[in-house]
Amino acid sequence: MLSNMIRYTKPFLDSLENIIAETDYILRYEKGNFKSGYCVLKDTRVILINKFFPLEGKINSLVDIIRQLDIAPNGLSEKSQKRLKEILQAAPAR
Repeated sequence: MLSNMIRYTKPFLDSLENIIAETDYILRYEKGNFKSGYCVLKDTRVILINKFFPLEGKINSLVDIIRQLDIAPNGLSEKSQKRLKEILQAAPAR
């Protein structure tokens, strides 16, 4: 189960940010009135996350976003591939 895998720590957040950094998406923390706390602009490949979110909110948002994006694991570092696999395997069935 995903909740058992998530650690609400800065290093875990960093590993999620690294996955995004290794794609062609740009991750930005901005203030905004996003209903879900984040916004993904797929045409411009920009991900906006509410910068006022606590650590837990940022991590949960990034996990949701990573599940939605079609990220090719072969373009990621070994460490990021492992983290991506953990997240996708723990994702609920669609």
